[in-house]
Amino acid sequence: MRLSRFAALSSSLLLGAVLALTGAGAAQAAETAALDYVALGDSYSSGVGSGSYDSASGDCKRSTKAFPVLWKNANAPSSFSFTACSGARTGDVTANQLGPLTSATDLVSITIGGNDAGFADVMTTCVLQSEATCISRVNQAKSYVDSTLPGKLDSVYTAIRNKAPAAHVVVLGYPRFYQLGGGCVAGLSENERSAINGASDYLNAAVAKRAADHGYTFSSVVPAFTGHEICSSSSWLHSVNWLNIGESYHPTASGQSGGYLPSFRNAV
Repeated sequence: MRLSRFAALSSSLLLGAVLALTGAGAAQAAETAALDYVALGDSYSSGVGSGSYDSASGDCKRSTKAFPVLWKNANAPSSFSFTACSGARTGDVTANQLGPLTSATDLVSITIGGNDAGFADVMTTCVLQSEATCISRVNQAKSYVDSTLPGKLDSVYTAIRNKAPAAHVVVLGYPRFYQLGGGCVAGLSENERSAINGASDYLNAAVAKRAADHGYTFSSVVPAFTGHEICSSSSWLHSVNWLNIGESYHPTASGQSGGYLPSFRNAV
């Protein structure tokens, strides 16, 4: 069932009258149980890096430890569709992921834009080549974010709204990858790490602007990941993993549960 914002407010007021008898937990469950939730996006939504992949999802690598599944398990929505896919770009979302969206969809989550901006190639370049080449590639990606990415995000966001006109859409960003300062040995110079962090902030700002222009809620994960970047004493992100290169620079299971899940939950 689809809840309008007015109906949701009315339900909250009615629930308030019985909180003393039923408890806040029951009230929260009643508020979320009627939601039809669809999780879209790239590897940060599918859960690459957190393990426990659903074999039926194939190369999309949808994990049972990804934040959409964790939220679903905690809130028991009336329906849940999980179409996020590793490696997805904006065009992949519009072509392959929007099938479950309908006029009854209440809630949508999405991470998208990093692959369009060439994130994987940026990191490969920075790990394997010189500092100057790394920073040049970062600046190239930022130029793409300025010139091309906004139109691609507009296409995705418009397609979501056309198929799910009443849905509350939460667009989540990307973490900063490195904790700067100190004696971290991560294979990159301080200048390279700083440039990569700056590029992440740049991408997040562009995604947030396009989300706001479409009336969507942007939720930054940077605060949740602060203190848990690569080079911290408690990292929630994989560094370069030569034995499983696809998991490099993706959140661990702790990054999904401690970083992405609360960032999403607070925006719902």
